[in-house]
Amino acid sequence: MKKTIAAFVCAASLSLAAPATAGSLSDPVVEPEVVVEDTTQSSSSADMQALLAMLTVSLMLIGMGS
Repeated sequence: MKKTIAAFVCAASLSLAAPATAGSLSDPVVEPEVVVEDTTQSSSSADMQALLAMLTVSLMLIGMGS
């Protein structure tokens, strides 16, 4: 009986103590993550740029006149 229990404990410890393996040595296959983002077009930024350009030109003209 003692030999049976000892054999069982020995077999269990050898089977449960196997080193962990993570598959093969080849590189893993990873698919690239695709990110889709909706774009919104805003005309307010174009309007703001035009206003800043007109303000800059008008200030330059006023500065040249004085």
